Amino acid sequence: MNYTAAIVTMSDACYLGKRADGATPAVAELLSASGFTVKESVLLPDEAGSITATLKKLSDKGYDLIVTTGGTGFSPRDVTPEATLALGSLRNVPGVAEAMRFNSMKYTPRAMLSRGVCVIFKKSVIVNLPGSPKACTENLSFVLESLKHGIDALNGNVTECARK
Repeated sequence: MNYTAAIVTMSDACYLGKRADGATPAVAELLSASGFTVKESVLLPDEAGSITATLKKLSDKGYDLIVTTGGTGFSPRDVTPEATLALGSLRNVPGVAEAMRFNSMKYTPRAMLSRGVCVIFKKSVIVNLPGSPKACTENLSFVLESLKHGIDALNGNVTECARK
């Protein structure tokens, strides 16, 4: 099955042209290799209102998966989780964020500092990833196959989730 995706990268430095965006191409490559068609990517500054509005707009387009990169740390401008949760009527999927942090702890104890969330909003699964290309692709690779199953279930294409 082919899945659709959008990538939203939050970085003040990249948005202002002070640093190249390495996260978007890295995530796009991983998604493409895993059967996703990346239809859109957006680069934003770390501003909650813009993030929430963009996530709503992308959800309205019906993308299966919306991946965000950046803005999940402790910096005062890191507001991606709050902007995601501000979408309103959503369903939290805490196991995805927990799995990413758990697996990342094998590589760095700082993984516990990631505040990223995963939610279902309308018919889209939204996953917050860290900002570095290495961390965002590692984290996404930990959960991507399970997310496909979740997307299938969300779209009514799966009726049984139990292992055989």
